[in-house]
Amino acid sequence: MMFNEETLKEIKAKSDEYDAQVAAGLAKRPERLAKFVTGSGEDVKRLYTPLDVQNTNYAEEIGFPGEYPFTRGVQDTMYRGRFWTMRMYAGFATAEASNERYKYLIANGSMGLSVAMDLPTQIGYDSDDSLSEGEVGKVGVAIDSLADMEILFGGIDLGEVSTSMTINAPASVLLAMYIAVAEKQGTTADKLRGTIQNDVLKEYIARGTYIFPPAASIRLITNIFEYCSKEVPQWNTISISGYHIREAGSTAAQEVGFTLADGIAYVDAAIKAGLDVDSFASRLSFFFNAHNDLLEEVAKYRAARRLWAKIMKDRFKAKKSKSWSLKFHTQTGGSTLTAQQPENNIVRVAIQTLAAVMGGTQSLHTNSKDEALALPTEDSVRVALRTQQIVAYESGVTNSIDPLAGSYFVEAKTNEIEAKAMEYIKKIDDLGGAVAAIEKGYIQQEIMDSAYNYQKDIEAGKTVIVGMNKFQIEEQPPKDLLKVDPSVGESMKKKTQGVRASRDQAATDAALAALKKACEGDENVMPYILAAVKT
Repeated sequence: MMFNEETLKEIKAKSDEYDAQVAAGLAKRPERLAKFVTGSGEDVKRLYTPLDVQNTNYAEEIGFPGEYPFTRGVQDTMYRGRFWTMRMYAGFATAEASNERYKYLIANGSMGLSVAMDLPTQIGYDSDDSLSEGEVGKVGVAIDSLADMEILFGGIDLGEVSTSMTINAPASVLLAMYIAVAEKQGTTADKLRGTIQNDVLKEYIARGTYIFPPAASIRLITNIFEYCSKEVPQWNTISISGYHIREAGSTAAQEVGFTLADGIAYVDAAIKAGLDVDSFASRLSFFFNAHNDLLEEVAKYRAARRLWAKIMKDRFKAKKSKSWSLKFHTQTGGSTLTAQQPENNIVRVAIQTLAAVMGGTQSLHTNSKDEALALPTEDSVRVALRTQQIVAYESGVTNSIDPLAGSYFVEAKTNEIEAKAMEYIKKIDDLGGAVAAIEKGYIQQEIMDSAYNYQKDIEAGKTVIVGMNKFQIEEQPPKDLLKVDPSVGESMKKKTQGVRASRDQAATDAALAALKKACEGDENVMPYILAAVKT
């Protein structure tokens, strides 16, 4: 216990006295709302005191940074040692256009690349496929071949940068292309640093860019775990993503619970495939959202770290400290941005940046003010990056580790979110695990219900969105938005057809036949995919 019984009795008596005084005065001085809630709709008490954290054991539940249960952070000095990696998610149109944007971001202080792929690439279609019509290069860069990947990273030393790729179903192919490009540059695979999202379960839950059924998808994922543990040891082999779960409308506790349940499914699958948990667990990473309720979000990150440490240590019997620590990337909330008064989004992103930083993120992408309208312009991307830099260098919140620890509210919310997330995990276990829960529609329904309730509150005015349902103004149509030229689709078709016409077809057929045979057996398919992308 954090406080002795005598002190708690004194606080309880004083707390009761305070509550009575406030209740007596409410008739004359009513509160703004009948009910106060967090961004997730959870009740917020008028006042938090030591009574709300009286059963918290400091050593076991809070502890110190860099030590189990990692509530206060995964590194012992956190941002006093070095800042988080400042990534800016970018990719549009062609490899040439995206390459220019990456060089611009690096020149302006971005510490790592975060690659957005277009929808055809995300679902495994070439640009000249009929199903790609109208989508080529629209929401990310079009990548059809190793030739495109070489252009995408032209003039960028892959031995020096850390690269995150938002790619899931075809993650094995894009990772193989990245390795092949690095080798052509003279950088061996063991020197590469970065992350592939590679999280297909959340695609079934919230996003939809899946190709294969769950079992085949999970085989690909575990093959990547095994291959990278030996060949690309500095690579994060999966980014288990709560971001899209939150974007679909989940609460903070659901984001933690469903994301960690997916993580449990991947660890289970890898162990069943014969991998030792400590051989791959340290390269698992997570991806969380940052919403506007600053204190709830800080508590969410702390709860996720603590819960994952317990899961890895107690459930999976991992022995290494690095296997227990939850490392995560954060992106500010795209669904919180408004098309109305887009300048307001700069303020929202600043609040979300503070939440991610005070919650201890390892990597961060800040959305741009115009992303509710279109892909961001260079100017708006620069402002988004500068938001991170101002928080890092000017705000002072990076000088102390876990600066909100000890707040009665934050500690109470950390405990509450952990408990609710664990309830979801137990329910999913009872249903047979994450895959079974997805197949039964349980997770999707829980998220839809939360999203529906949130939307109802917005439409009723209970939840205020500044500039959208309150404080509106007359606005002119937006100007100077970034638009992808429709001719990109036609030029990519010609480029892809040119690659097919010029490649060694006999070598291509042989590589694909070898890959097919490996898929039909139980070999690790990664070496065969790497051979295929090279030909």
